[in-house]
Amino acid sequence: MSHVLPVPKAVKDLFDDLLGRPVTVSPADPLKAADIPRTLVALYTDERLQLMAVIGMDFKLTAYAGAAIGLIPPGGAEACVEDNEISKMIGENAIEVCNILAGLINREGAPRVKLHQTFLPGGGGPPADAVNYLLALGRRLDLKVDVSGYGSGKISIALAG
Repeated sequence: MSHVLPVPKAVKDLFDDLLGRPVTVSPADPLKAADIPRTLVALYTDERLQLMAVIGMDFKLTAYAGAAIGLIPPGGAEACVEDNEISKMIGENAIEVCNILAGLINREGAPRVKLHQTFLPGGGGPPADAVNYLLALGRRLDLKVDVSGYGSGKISIALAG
């Protein structure tokens, strides 16, 4: 059995529960190559370290989700956006969000995937194959996520292989 993309409601419910605040989701345009340097890219692999999925959160969602999960006031996230830099604490929190997002991809009967590696905006860039999955049309879900009290950003979930 292979992995399937989550439905938007599953993404909404996970963010609602994870951040402890209302979240709305709606369809969004796919990421573009110019967006990648300002995107948190998370790689998910199976037990053989084969790439199974790639998730990208744009700069704003990285800041808002990272702040909200850490109970950092919205001003902390807004400062990251204004300064064009994700703070260390918000970055670590956003990586934890990515770890939990693996639950959207895992399903019974399919190989278990886990977070393998993350690339924060402004850091070293992700590998080309991961970027290609984020930019390719096909097995992907692109959503705008609005975190109540913080703001909105985009998430892209792409299945590999």
